[in-house]
Amino acid sequence: MNYTEIMVRYGELSTKGRNRRIFISQLAHNVKKSLHEFEEVKIHSDRDRMHLELNGADSEKVMSHLSSIFGIQSFSPVIKIEKDTDVICETAVEMVKEIWEKGQTFKVQSRRSDKQFVWDSNDMNREVGAAIYHGIPGIEVKMIKPDIRVDVEVRREAAYLSCLTLQGPGGLPVGSSGKGMLMLSGGIDSPVAGYLAMKRGLEIEAVHFFSPPYTSEKALHKAKDLTVKLTPYVGSIKFITVPFTEIQEEIKASVPSGYWMTITRRFMLRLTDLIREKRYALAIINGESLGQVASQTMHSMVAINEVTTTPIIRPVVTMDKNEIIEIAETIDTFELAIQPFEDCCTIFAPPEPKTRPKLEKVLQYESRLDVEGMIERAMAGLVVEEIKSSDDFLNASTKEMDDLF
Repeated sequence: MNYTEIMVRYGELSTKGRNRRIFISQLAHNVKKSLHEFEEVKIHSDRDRMHLELNGADSEKVMSHLSSIFGIQSFSPVIKIEKDTDVICETAVEMVKEIWEKGQTFKVQSRRSDKQFVWDSNDMNREVGAAIYHGIPGIEVKMIKPDIRVDVEVRREAAYLSCLTLQGPGGLPVGSSGKGMLMLSGGIDSPVAGYLAMKRGLEIEAVHFFSPPYTSEKALHKAKDLTVKLTPYVGSIKFITVPFTEIQEEIKASVPSGYWMTITRRFMLRLTDLIREKRYALAIINGESLGQVASQTMHSMVAINEVTTTPIIRPVVTMDKNEIIEIAETIDTFELAIQPFEDCCTIFAPPEPKTRPKLEKVLQYESRLDVEGMIERAMAGLVVEEIKSSDDFLNASTKEMDDLF
């Protein structure tokens, strides 16, 4: 079918009252950014819906982009035709024939904003429904939960028909809730946390701690590729690499092993908070799941969080591992996350970490360290990159190695 536009429904945005225009404006910006390669597509957003005029663009390719834009509840490809009763009926039959399968049912749902049109809504429901019923032998009408719903809308300038409704990801437009710094490891949980944060409208930037030579370039590339998996929801994501070798070596040399993880996480949180301030973000996001590991008990969280008053958002904190894995599989990060390239937390994991660290001991052990100096040197070594959906770091690095031999 030669579709002429795509109609986008907002879903949750429709409940935003006086702030609705802010959310809709952000969604329009995100849609435009996602469809940057389709210069011919024109976006028109109003209070209840958004209309994308295709102007010859490939509707399938455009819709593939829309399916991952948060803030879109659903969308439908639409064909614009003249306001002629025969043309409306003929087009409706053709549209349904294209997708109908034996045994499926249908109904017609009409709207008429042009009150001068010869048919009212009831007339359209009846006449278009009769044309489909007689034009497609074997098709049945079902008014409640039909398999196919044919939408007919008559506006002043033309008539619009659609019989497909595709689901969007829902949620809020990315950026409508501000910006947060995602503490991204190479594991399963933090990419899921980033995905869920974006679904609630947060723009994210990824902060990754890198400890060469203890962690390899492949571990860094793995974290970047996990970020690539999150880019379809927003277009591109800033990736910030933090040099962390000196800090971990000093902690290991000066602190009892049971407190390595607690103090390591405190340094990570301090650095992420400074980066947040530098990057004008409002919150920190991480993949902590309560009780999953020693640093994620309530006692550990209290000792670690003491270094900041910045809000810390933990989207997966109440989920068990299977629930997190299910989302990771849905967003295609799971298989990558379980690749055996260890991050700095794994490499420096203590044999018996404290699950109930005492804050007074934490402060005592930290006093042995040059906290301010190490923080300052780590901040001076930050590397900021932009990750795009077309990037592929692990495969690229493998190819480079192959080319050497």
